[in-house]
Amino acid sequence: QVHLVESGGGSVHTGGSLNLSCVASGLTWASNCMGWFRQIPGKEREGIAAIYSSGSEPFYADSVKGRFTISQDNAKKTVYLQMNSLKPEDTAMYYCAASTFRACMWSPFRTNEYDNWGQGTQVIVSS
Repeated sequence: QVHLVESGGGSVHTGGSLNLSCVASGLTWASNCMGWFRQIPGKEREGIAAIYSSGSEPFYADSVKGRFTISQDNAKKTVYLQMNSLKPEDTAMYYCAASTFRACMWSPFRTNEYDNWGQGTQVIVSS
């Protein structure tokens, strides 16, 4: 059974930084697509970053490009999301998700491409 556990959320001021982590277990790490999504109550879940578990070719949504960096650590089966220059509009619940590599190939930001989800970690950015 696959488990994804996020951590690293918190409350920061505008311009601050946070580094989210997602530890995966029960997953064949070598051939996956790992994604970060976020959701505000009442709105659809938004894909913001994704990466092959091999570490190649990250993908970013325009809303976070240049500010967020996704990375992974094979040995730790962990994917990270370094978030810099945070804005109030980044306030959301952030979720880690895992799928086969095909998700990264075809639709890295489509929620229904992902089979496994974490419980989320809250990020609050105040002005």
